[in-house]
Amino acid sequence: MSELWAPFAFEFFRNGLVAATVAGALCGLIGVYVVLRGMSYIGHGLSHAIFGGFAASSVIGISYFLGAGVWGLATAVLIGRVSRHRPIGNDAAIAVVTTASFALGLALIAVFGTPARSAEAALFGNVLGVSATDVAAIALVALAVGVGVLVRYRALLFTTFDPEVAAVSGVHTARVDLLLMLMLTVSILVSMNIMGVTLVAAAIVIPAASARLLTTSFTTMLVLATTIGAASGFVGMIASYHFDIASGPTIVLTSAAIFAVAYVVHGVRRR
Repeated sequence: MSELWAPFAFEFFRNGLVAATVAGALCGLIGVYVVLRGMSYIGHGLSHAIFGGFAASSVIGISYFLGAGVWGLATAVLIGRVSRHRPIGNDAAIAVVTTASFALGLALIAVFGTPARSAEAALFGNVLGVSATDVAAIALVALAVGVGVLVRYRALLFTTFDPEVAAVSGVHTARVDLLLMLMLTVSILVSMNIMGVTLVAAAIVIPAASARLLTTSFTTMLVLATTIGAASGFVGMIASYHFDIASGPTIVLTSAAIFAVAYVVHGVRRR
């Protein structure tokens, strides 16, 4: 038993554990809206697009959080504008915009260079680099997103399930969409240090998909997805230490294991 609690003696592990748990809960919460709106691919695409902002920030010499955040939000808005053209559609718009942004990031790094460790951390995560300041930033973003969901609960719910009727009923769906994209962008930004751009999309989609298999209630789904995301982060971090595997893959695999259980439970219920 003492071996199980051994990693808690290290400050970097305690910081990483808190960050992974809060980031998991945050991704699970925002993931509900992403999954129910059939936008799972945008979580994957936007995380890759933000890498372009990271590279540009490194070249310019500004805070990556600010640069990548503005870049990610601009990318999300651009996707919305491009996807309004019916012949293109959401999936094609996401693919074009986000892959171009990711490729631009790789090109900027190749031409101007950036610290290899920083680029690797952005791509794959670096739990060793999580500081108390990072933990505070993740907690602050999680609190802000939670308040945003609570305050705009009805508008987000209405727009998620029937945006056309919501618009007719007086809901400013464009503003709601912008709010959702903003929350998704900052959620990806603060989670990058734990899972990296290559895996953060899974942390957004899998907990919400698991919750969807377990309930048909929207409110219950929010609670379940948040809980599953937090549990995946907590258990995944502990497992990553003991199995000597990177935190990002371990957290995602833990989340995938929970999804497998939810899938079996869902199948048994249907029978």
